[in-house]
Amino acid sequence: MGNVILYDTTLRDGTQAEGISLSVKDKLNIARRLDAFGIDYIEGGWPGSNPKDMEFFLKARYLELKNARITAFGSTRRANTAAAKDNNIKALLRSGCAVYGIWQKLGSACQRRDQGIT
Repeated sequence: MGNVILYDTTLRDGTQAEGISLSVKDKLNIARRLDAFGIDYIEGGWPGSNPKDMEFFLKARYLELKNARITAFGSTRRANTAAAKDNNIKALLRSGCAVYGIWQKLGSACQRRDQGIT
């Protein structure tokens, strides 16, 4: 049997519930604990969504993690925008992460609405 690789989304998905708000310090402390637990990848948030997430990524560069790699969450480029000019793609690159979790809306209604695909 091969290795199991753990990808944790607590710092992004785990903060989407009503009443949950983590400070940058909270997120850094949680990342340290997830690393100590043995998590391989820690999704730190979406750097293009708010300044707090970008601040986390800038500070996370200096964490001395033993097991984990910090990843940034993002999406594919917006319709009618070159990837090099897309603000979310630029934010991913500014995050300094070596690993990105990129999502793409696959439902036809979402594609037509958000990406101009017919």
